[in-house]
Amino acid sequence: MALQGTLEVLLVGAKGLENTDFLSNMDPYAVLKCRSQEQKSSVASGKGSDPEWNETFVFTVSHGATELFIKLLDSDGGTDDDFVGEATISLEAVYTEGSIPPTVYNIVKDEEYRGEIKVGLTFTPEDARDQGYSF
Repeated sequence: MALQGTLEVLLVGAKGLENTDFLSNMDPYAVLKCRSQEQKSSVASGKGSDPEWNETFVFTVSHGATELFIKLLDSDGGTDDDFVGEATISLEAVYTEGSIPPTVYNIVKDEEYRGEIKVGLTFTPEDARDQGYSF
């Protein structure tokens, strides 16, 4: 049975991030990636180590999308944005449960803990009947 549907990701915020910008507060933003789909949050200007976004992103998922990657970067306005860290979220639970309330996941860089991110997940399966499949 191929799993298909919509994955809604609520990006709440992050805490305890390592400040990569020594001169001022970081301007963090997130890049969310599920297989080949990629989406970007807004930049939390000057929010430093504890940004809040409360933004929702929608991905179309099909069988084989088992993980969501969230990469945090510091927007440096023109220069190469600094990589802050990354969270890997398994999607197995949301496929089973249908929704996972905002949960804290570790952000890791070079295999070291670099803070945490809070993310909620909702999966809405596509109704196979609408696909015109005959069973």
